[in-house]
Amino acid sequence: MKRPAEEVKRDDGFPTTEIRAAAEELSVAVKQEDHNPSTLLFLAPSKSLLHILDKIGPTMAVLRQDVKRNIERLEKLYLMDPSRYSSLGEILKKEMEDGTARKRESCSRAILWLTRSMNFSLALLQFLEKEPEWGLDQIVEESYQSTLKPWHGWISSAAYKVALKLIPEKEELTSFLMGSGQDSNSLRDDIHMLTSLLRPFLDEINVLLRKFRLDKIKST
Repeated sequence: MKRPAEEVKRDDGFPTTEIRAAAEELSVAVKQEDHNPSTLLFLAPSKSLLHILDKIGPTMAVLRQDVKRNIERLEKLYLMDPSRYSSLGEILKKEMEDGTARKRESCSRAILWLTRSMNFSLALLQFLEKEPEWGLDQIVEESYQSTLKPWHGWISSAAYKVALKLIPEKEELTSFLMGSGQDSNSLRDDIHMLTSLLRPFLDEINVLLRKFRLDKIKST
């Protein structure tokens, strides 16, 4: 039988959920003392976000494509010279010095929009944990309003307004996020573990974006 998509194998051979695996990776990132987040550790939760957006459904296709494109752009740069581009700070510094940081296809913009997309993911998971009576449509709406909407122009906002009318039932998402044998209580524990780690990690990245004056950039 095929293993469920949300499960991955731990080193001891037992399955763990996508959320728990992301939390374990982030537990390394938030312990860094130089406040310069690792590029690889930044990409890991970004990829987990793609799986969550897949389960929300085609309504999140616009955001998913944006996340996927930015991941690929950042990965491509990292693979060109892993030692040089091992940290987000070095990437931002290099592009700022080159005068390319604000260009539409820059990796600096990829970092900016991936961070904002993860802010959306963080808000969504927190609402799942704290507002069990809310439907997925309300959770997505509130998450979007508080994270992505302030940075979207009228074109992007209009696209999301249409998408928000087509949100599936919450059970589809929670079923994906749960591992084998998990119940809603253990899922909430996993979500709490991940969000408590993701917030300080994103805070470190936001400090970098403000340092290089990239945090106010908006889309069309």
